[in-house]
Amino acid sequence: MTDEQLLKRISVDPAVMLGKPVIKGTRLTVELVIDRLAHGATAADLMKEYEALQPEDVAACLLFAKKSLSDTDYMPLLAEAS
Repeated sequence: MTDEQLLKRISVDPAVMLGKPVIKGTRLTVELVIDRLAHGATAADLMKEYEALQPEDVAACLLFAKKSLSDTDYMPLLAEAS
């Protein structure tokens, strides 16, 4: 699947989940998927819990996050000790 095809699986609508990016046709936010993956869930775990979720949806969330971060300037989250 191309990047464009994957990103079409994500929608942003102010009337759905306060405008947070979601997997199209669901109320599953990109943020939720990324958070669950970050805390040890696998794509298979997510698809078992959310039966409508497809592997391409998980890939779309990761790609959306990557693209969202690609043009961002970063500041440290914590001050480094001197």
